Amino acid sequence: MNLQVQARLRYGEDFELNVDHELPLEGVTGLFGRSGCGKTSLLRLIAGLERAKGATVRFGDQCWQQGRAFVPLHKRRIGLVFQEHSLLPHLSVQDNLLYGYKRTPAALRRLHPPEVTAMLGIDDLLNRRIDQLSGGQRQRVSLGRALLISPQLLLLDEPMAALDTQTKREIMPFLGRMAAESGVPIIMVSHSPDEIQRLADRIAFMQNGRIQCIETLHQSLARPDSPLFEDAGAVSVLEGALGDTEEDGVRPFGPPEARLWVPNVTQAPAKPNLRLRILARDVSLSLVNPQQISIQNQLLVTIERIDAPRDNRCVVACRTEDGQLVLAEITARAVRQLGLETGTRLYALIKSVALLE
Repeated sequence: MNLQVQARLRYGEDFELNVDHELPLEGVTGLFGRSGCGKTSLLRLIAGLERAKGATVRFGDQCWQQGRAFVPLHKRRIGLVFQEHSLLPHLSVQDNLLYGYKRTPAALRRLHPPEVTAMLGIDDLLNRRIDQLSGGQRQRVSLGRALLISPQLLLLDEPMAALDTQTKREIMPFLGRMAAESGVPIIMVSHSPDEIQRLADRIAFMQNGRIQCIETLHQSLARPDSPLFEDAGAVSVLEGALGDTEEDGVRPFGPPEARLWVPNVTQAPAKPNLRLRILARDVSLSLVNPQQISIQNQLLVTIERIDAPRDNRCVVACRTEDGQLVLAEITARAVRQLGLETGTRLYALIKSVALLE
């Protein structure tokens, strides 16, 4: 099922939203771009908060807007979560959660309070007032309230933008769990590459009111000019299963032929596949099997391509034995001295990994 959006909407004299695309409705789709590129305007159009003359918005076989036909927000069965929570302060957490649930016809209820509160870790907050909650707790309750209308689509407008760094770390696992377990397709607005790498399955890149392209996360990470690399540089995101904690406190990640070791994570999401983030600048390359070295994460890889140097540094794209892409950033001089070329088999030495919780 796809979401079709076609619209041309002018804001003042300097900005125009001009889109004509179909977004796949499965998993998490990130709307990514710099502030002011039109992400929130597009989200409002999808939600029905913005009515543009001549626009078309179709959700699968449902026509939400076309010609004179217009379905208002409350009839689109969309869950909305914004930067700032919109909870009702005079109600308890439980009453906020039940507000939309009770107004959803019983036949349409697919998600129920016990599973949603467990998913978001808010069982112990149900009797509290809203003013007794931290920012992260309020945002989790907002997510729960949006889910409990059993929406057919969930729209998140930078839900962590108003949170401090520590609170973002706390809420990220719950967002990931919600995306994996709710079964509701999600469109998430973000200008944070880290959030996109952690949560998105595909990305719609926006610039100057237009969608430049739509591609999967792995397609984006495979190209050297990805907008996701503009802040932290090239990044690899590997997917794999997380094993049990070993005696020395580390946990195996991935299959035996591409095994990595990560620090013990006490609250790792209960998902069959997790994501591991590796900065390309934290990866070195060796033509020989390294022995007696402190770097424990070593993968046998094959060079797939070597990008042209930028500032005398090259990104070398390598395939692991299980077919995933690992990027290494090394100097152009090292490429020449090692005689690296496409097809070379060598070892990737990974100095640091981060489990995307």
